[in-house]
Amino acid sequence: MSTLEPTRRQALRALPAVLLAGAGTAAGAADDPSLAAAECVIPAKAGGGFDLTCALARDGLQVVRPSRPPLGQRFLPGGIGAVAFDRIATGRMGGPAILVAFSSGSLLNIAQGRFGPHSPSAARWIAALGTDYGVIAVHRDSPYRSLQDLMAVVRQEPSKVVFGAGGTVGSQDWVKAALLLRAAGRDHKSMRFVSFEGGGDALSALQGKHVDVFPGDAAEALQAIAGGAAVRILAVLSDAALGGGLAGIPTARAQKVDLAWPTVRGVYMSADVAEAAARGWIDAFAEAMAAPGYPALRERHRLYPFSLTGAALEDHVMASLARYKDVAADLGLRRWGR
Repeated sequence: MSTLEPTRRQALRALPAVLLAGAGTAAGAADDPSLAAAECVIPAKAGGGFDLTCALARDGLQVVRPSRPPLGQRFLPGGIGAVAFDRIATGRMGGPAILVAFSSGSLLNIAQGRFGPHSPSAARWIAALGTDYGVIAVHRDSPYRSLQDLMAVVRQEPSKVVFGAGGTVGSQDWVKAALLLRAAGRDHKSMRFVSFEGGGDALSALQGKHVDVFPGDAAEALQAIAGGAAVRILAVLSDAALGGGLAGIPTARAQKVDLAWPTVRGVYMSADVAEAAARGWIDAFAEAMAAPGYPALRERHRLYPFSLTGAALEDHVMASLARYKDVAADLGLRRWGR
């Protein structure tokens, strides 16, 4: 008898156990999609806050699900999230393996009906991974050395200042600029604003001096600066001074401009997915955000603490939508779809 025969018999005896183990893994992935291959849709061009959100979701999951395939990243620009939300709401995109990045800006757009005639309940809000903050940024060579320098010009002649950021009239970045003009005692309708498909494009325009001021978000501005962009932040729109990459940057309120704008960042999926699948993702992100290394990971992606999942996040979304409807009405923004 060949000396290989016992080894072959041993391998054959072990095969059913291997197959059963594989079947168990496959069954686990089928029951819990957080264990299987999946995608995070970035509903804008590269270089913005949605890009950072999906990167943080990928890295956070990998810590607590090390054997899963890394969360894929797919860009789907269009209306700063409108195209992605419409596809989720109409069933043209979805399923348990598709997550979509969102921000407070997404909720502002939904509150105005700018994401189509869809209810917020078309989405299952899975996790808020952290919060960003608005910033007022300029080119590094700008004559505006402080927020008060900028405000002085806006008070005198607002048409001299060209704002540029992601989204059109009524978008989150447009609202920040509009509120800045109001704080200067000027009519926000006199503002010159150039819209871009995401913060990455807007920051490129600022670096090229095609616009004067970027009323965007801290994470995308810090990412650009880390990459060598000639950008300087005049103010952060937080209630109090922050650490990390924003250490030493004064708040708008510290410069006598009463303006704060936190930007929560997270992921949602289709409301049509099975409860067990949604719960798998909620539990996975809750576990990821509770992991000891998550604060450092979140800071690496230039975000600040804000963690919510499940029902608590649903409540936050509903409260935010009500607040943003009031902000939009106060600025005279029309409700789309009416």
